[in-house]
Amino acid sequence: MSEAWCKVYDAGNALEAHSLKGMLEARQIEVHLSGEGLGAAAGELPANVVEVGVWVKASQQSCAHLLLEEYEHADPSGWICSACGEANGSQFELCWQCGQDRLAES
Repeated sequence: MSEAWCKVYDAGNALEAHSLKGMLEARQIEVHLSGEGLGAAAGELPANVVEVGVWVKASQQSCAHLLLEEYEHADPSGWICSACGEANGSQFELCWQCGQDRLAES
């Protein structure tokens, strides 16, 4: 029997959804997105209808919620990579220059 999936977030658009998907997958959380194709109807449909759903397996839901809460309350000023010194925006979990994990900063 396959495990149930739970919707953990409604992203405003496909770009945000894929960013969150990458963040969660970097933490070994399986992710499924729903509603990506509705973005083409933006302006024709209500905004909440064209949101992209972010789904995770039920067993990974609590971990995903913690990471998404951190995402929502992230410091907009960003962070400096300890490995290469590159400035990264707060939305990045990995250094865009060298791939160093942001959590290695702690």
